Amino acid sequence: MRTRSPNTPNTPSTRARWTRIGSAAAATAALVFAGLGTAVQASATPEVTTTATTTATTASKVTWSATPCATPKKKGELACDSLRVTGGLTAFQKQEAKKDGVTPKAADAATPSGYGPSDLQSAYGLTSAASSKGSGETIAIVDAYDDPNAEADLAKYRSYYGLSSCTTANGCFKKVSQTGSTTSLPSADSGWAEEISLDLDMASATCPNCHITLVEATSATMANLGKAVNEAVSLGAKFVSNSYGGSESSSDTSYDTSYFNHPGVAITVSAGDSAYGAEYPAASKYVTSVGGTKLATSSTTRGWTESVWKTSNTEGTGSGCSAYDAKPTWQTDTGCAKRMIADVSAVADPATGVSVYDSYGVAAGWYTFGGTSASSPIIAGVYALAGTPSSSSYPAQFPYQAAGTSALNDVTSGNNGTCSTSYFCTATSGYDGPTGWGTPEGTAAFTG
Repeated sequence: MRTRSPNTPNTPSTRARWTRIGSAAAATAALVFAGLGTAVQASATPEVTTTATTTATTASKVTWSATPCATPKKKGELACDSLRVTGGLTAFQKQEAKKDGVTPKAADAATPSGYGPSDLQSAYGLTSAASSKGSGETIAIVDAYDDPNAEADLAKYRSYYGLSSCTTANGCFKKVSQTGSTTSLPSADSGWAEEISLDLDMASATCPNCHITLVEATSATMANLGKAVNEAVSLGAKFVSNSYGGSESSSDTSYDTSYFNHPGVAITVSAGDSAYGAEYPAASKYVTSVGGTKLATSSTTRGWTESVWKTSNTEGTGSGCSAYDAKPTWQTDTGCAKRMIADVSAVADPATGVSVYDSYGVAAGWYTFGGTSASSPIIAGVYALAGTPSSSSYPAQFPYQAAGTSALNDVTSGNNGTCSTSYFCTATSGYDGPTGWGTPEGTAAFTG
């Protein structure tokens, strides 16, 4: 089992965010400056502002911090891949100010400051599908520990954006433990609660008509998270999103067999937030590994433009050539003899982040999140809009069948670090590591 300790070497394949651990006081000050509230759960792991964003000299400079679950609670646990904005003006705020002709204000928890469902649906050509498809499909969200406010926070998000109610009472929402229990749940954790809110909201934003099952692992070990994946599938979910990861290990191929080999199920996994370098389970040959982009409006026909998300050489979307996992038959790049990360991508840059409603461990209200924890549930939602995969298929191969077509937005600019084989870390026409074959343009690339 891989370990997670502050002494983990700072190599491309390890989570470089360990170099960014700071004091609780600095994190609290950043939150107060942003007007985004302060933590109210005494057990919450302190959030820390990333070094790459603390040099802001004006209020418009976006700053953010890794969520507490990005620092595992115990040795052997994996990290979530989410970042929360703490100050400055997001792309959404600037976009709204430009439309209204009003000078944008610093974010506060009273109103959304990130992209909402209509923005994401527009960016990825999903507006029509989101309104007419998804009924009867279930997206499972796999995370660790319990979010006691998950259903209530989801209701706030959906109500604000005019999405249909998704509750336990109407059969749309279900929360279970890794054993399937609805009453015996894991211990609550404020850091993972933020991750859970992000995941639930992004699944809702992309596929508003889908049902959602939240499966909470007892802890963030691969064994428990893997059991939660298996439970999600046993409960009937055909789309399973995972927003966590860790460094690769020789045990990964056995985890593949035990937890991720589910034909007929689209399993999405975040590629990581520590810039260039492979991590697991994004490296599993059975999953769709999802990279991250910077998303902004533009004057193009599409109306949006994207580039590789990179903050620094230690923060940005993950990518790379796996050291252990075999190359799936549908992956044909020639520079990597084993499994290559990523397959596709979606927005992940916190500066162009997404709105999330959360109330457990923070002041109840609206926050903007980034990280590949956002892109994974977005892509799971796209798969759900595309329809139930055939029972014998591996949906990770679907985007490869549409490679180079208008069903995917090819991302051709940016990088997430330095590498000896250019496409491992640098965007290019066609396939590249940081963004895979690109981002969705409708659902055609996610069915097969």
